[in-house]
Amino acid sequence: MTRLSFWIAALATLAIGHPVADCSSKPAAFFLAGDSTTAIDGGWGNGLLAPLKSPAWGVNIGKSGATTASYSAGGYWANVTKHLRDNVDKHDSYVTISFGHNDQKSTSGITLEAFQANLVKFANEVKSLGGTPLLTTSLTRRVFPSNQDHNATDSLHDQRLAAIAAAKATGSTVIDLNEASLNYVNAIGKKASQEYNYGDDKKDTTHLNPHGEVVFGRMVADLIIREKPCLEKYFTPNKTLSDAIWNNQPA
Repeated sequence: MTRLSFWIAALATLAIGHPVADCSSKPAAFFLAGDSTTAIDGGWGNGLLAPLKSPAWGVNIGKSGATTASYSAGGYWANVTKHLRDNVDKHDSYVTISFGHNDQKSTSGITLEAFQANLVKFANEVKSLGGTPLLTTSLTRRVFPSNQDHNATDSLHDQRLAAIAAAKATGSTVIDLNEASLNYVNAIGKKASQEYNYGDDKKDTTHLNPHGEVVFGRMVADLIIREKPCLEKYFTPNKTLSDAIWNNQPA
């Protein structure tokens, strides 16, 4: 590399925050692996995929009730890897990996160490197949202690740290949805955040109603773009919604 080309590359990296080599000439594809907080009907996954612009595309392979173990045992992870094998030659392929809500339950039989190890295994397999893993920390629950309307319970703290550790161990990108969503619901408060709750009675504080899917899908999209600026061109912008989210306003 000549001195001139070195400085051109360095300046480009400073301008966008990532090396130019991160930009693929292939269109992006997104394969979403996760539990019900990613899945169709109650998760953020379709809210992430809806604003994709052709030739980018994606598939929501989230599974309600899944742990990292049951997702693999049930064949859902095999579906993810099949999509990778079938598409990686023609598409810049990304896999969001978001678990924790069910793994943390005492009935799951999964220790925190096993949870982290399973995430490491998923991420390494994605990389071995030529894809890019996006370790996505869990969507926060919108549960607030009594008389603490701006202090939602940080119930997935340990799972967040395990996902971050798995990303570090595998050299993968972290999409810190847990931190972003917890900060957001704390800022807008209990009443506003529960407008995103699932069900006609809006009592389900884990899953999302259709509008909540749009809001938190946009949050994930924006977080991905922050980490992978080259992907911005594949998402239809929604400045009004993004501004509301990142300025801590109800959306």
